[in-house]
Amino acid sequence: MATVRKEMHLDVPAEKVWAALADFQNVHTRLAPGFVTDSRPAGDTARIITFSNGTTATETLVTMDAGRRRLVYVVASERLTHHNASAEIVAEGDARCRFVWTTDFLPDTLASYIDSQMGEGARAMKVALERG
Repeated sequence: MATVRKEMHLDVPAEKVWAALADFQNVHTRLAPGFVTDSRPAGDTARIITFSNGTTATETLVTMDAGRRRLVYVVASERLTHHNASAEIVAEGDARCRFVWTTDFLPDTLASYIDSQMGEGARAMKVALERG
């Protein structure tokens, strides 16, 4: 199983970043605008998102732990046989935090693609979150 991990330091309070991450249905406006162009609810705990490259995926929320500022979701798509991701916000003082995004998936052959997509997503998140 392949793993891709992205870590970014943000000049934003952890609470503010967590608020954007925890707004699960609004990833396209609050967390990663531009990278995610649309998000439509698919039941109470799922969303269908459209990425800037035109691909879509159904993401289902597994857990949201506000105390640890950690969210876990799974992705269903025709290209993946397994996809589990977590995002965690770690405070680094009052005005900074670290965003840790980890994804485990199969098949391994998608590692380069997923790494590239997560890199784009991380850049979009950093811009959106630090802009405020």
